[in-house]
Amino acid sequence: MRASTTTTLRTLRRLTSLSRHPTQTISCAQLPLPSFFRKMSSSPPPSAQTTPGTTLLRQPVTLACIQLPSTSTKSDNLSHAATAVSSAVKSTSAKIVVLPECFNSPYGTDHFPSYAEPLPADPSNPLPDLNPSFLALQNIARDNKVYLIGGSIPELVVDSNNNEKKYYNTSLIFSPEGKLLATHRKVHLFDIDIPGGITFTESDILSPGNKLTIVDLPEYGKIAVAICYDIRFPELATIAARKGCFALIYPGAFNLTTGPLHWKLLGQARAVDNQLYVALCSPARDMTEGVYHAYGHSLIVDPMAKVLEEAGEGEQVVSAVLDGDSIEKARKGIPLRDQRRFDVYPDVSEGKVSYDEKP
Repeated sequence: MRASTTTTLRTLRRLTSLSRHPTQTISCAQLPLPSFFRKMSSSPPPSAQTTPGTTLLRQPVTLACIQLPSTSTKSDNLSHAATAVSSAVKSTSAKIVVLPECFNSPYGTDHFPSYAEPLPADPSNPLPDLNPSFLALQNIARDNKVYLIGGSIPELVVDSNNNEKKYYNTSLIFSPEGKLLATHRKVHLFDIDIPGGITFTESDILSPGNKLTIVDLPEYGKIAVAICYDIRFPELATIAARKGCFALIYPGAFNLTTGPLHWKLLGQARAVDNQLYVALCSPARDMTEGVYHAYGHSLIVDPMAKVLEEAGEGEQVVSAVLDGDSIEKARKGIPLRDQRRFDVYPDVSEGKVSYDEKP
């Protein structure tokens, strides 16, 4: 305190001397502030401010996650999804509907190539034989007049120059009119080895996407879509939140090793970190199909990390009403947006960020 008092007295003497010489000028920036004043006057940079929650989500909306099993017959999976979405929309009045990761096929590197299909060259004119999953999702969205996050499907891309094939784990997002709004290719591939638990290497077959996907739903606001293992990387979620999203949506197929450990925890973590809604949509657990068994437990988490709804293991629909007031209440009560210290650490949403933002 003695040092601070001395600094303050020196400042006052300097100001007094200036009053004796009215022709001498000095800028405020040249005047040293005592350390306790400097601490009190620090404020977050402009980029630390975010849009209030009431404008992030323009009106309340019901979101539904459809937890379905994936069988070995693609046509049955597509038909089942159509029936399940129709039933869910009628019972919940949902306007945003989410399907699971790899809802049209078994999940596994052995299955991806045989179930993969290309996206249509003309999204308004998919071909039934070439793009059956795309066409089914388009029809589901249009028939039910919902925004549809179509889980994910194995996508095939053929290089026309050398005929090389690449495969992606891809989510398709459609409007209530059946228009393709965006695609998200899984950015982080599921390559893990847990002794005594599970070993899986998606990169044996799949290629990674290279963009974060943000989609504007005109009546409601922006959502971000990522897939399963992407949820373990908080940077994607942070960027999406700082770009104004009201919800993070993850179709995912956690397994019986990692699911009990981290599925709910990660959903709550991404929600509380970013003070927005998080939805995780899993396949239903089916122990009779394949060697990879989904954990289930699709869930919706609010901006304070409260689990609003959680499914069990089997086929089920979970839904919840999302509202902007809950976002703003969380952000006012715990004002992270006004307390970030970008003088100490960087803002990951600034600088070179690769993302698609679709109107």
